Amino acid sequence: MGLSDGLLDANKRDMVVADCTKLIDTQVASMQGVSGLAMKAGYTAIRGLAPSYCAGAIAMLLPESLAALDPIWSEGIQTGDPVTHLTQNSDRTADALLGITDAKIERSKNKTVRGVYNKLRNSAKKHVEEAVPGLAKIIDNYSKS
Repeated sequence: MGLSDGLLDANKRDMVVADCTKLIDTQVASMQGVSGLAMKAGYTAIRGLAPSYCAGAIAMLLPESLAALDPIWSEGIQTGDPVTHLTQNSDRTADALLGITDAKIERSKNKTVRGVYNKLRNSAKKHVEEAVPGLAKIIDNYSKS
């Protein structure tokens, strides 16, 4: 059974989305420095204009994200510890997830969104890698039940 089979179940999907949204909230809140201030300001602005935007984006990207992570997670199951495996392979995990958003942005007709994404893309990988341990725990939590 793949990740999508278990985590997109109607009983789990909303909880997975809620936990992933909380993970992003926590990650953004912990950012420091000038780039952290900019990210916090942008995130606050988005949440102020459209409070459910992030949860909606996560819900939209979740099926493709789980499909992209499934091979790495399956390797981890073979080793006996998929959470550790995903975390130890945070570089591959981040590339898999960002590949999905890269493709979506490439198809976007909104030049403003593409421009903002392209400006933030280089620093995004580091932030996604930092979130992988939390994401791995969320996946583990819902894939067991």
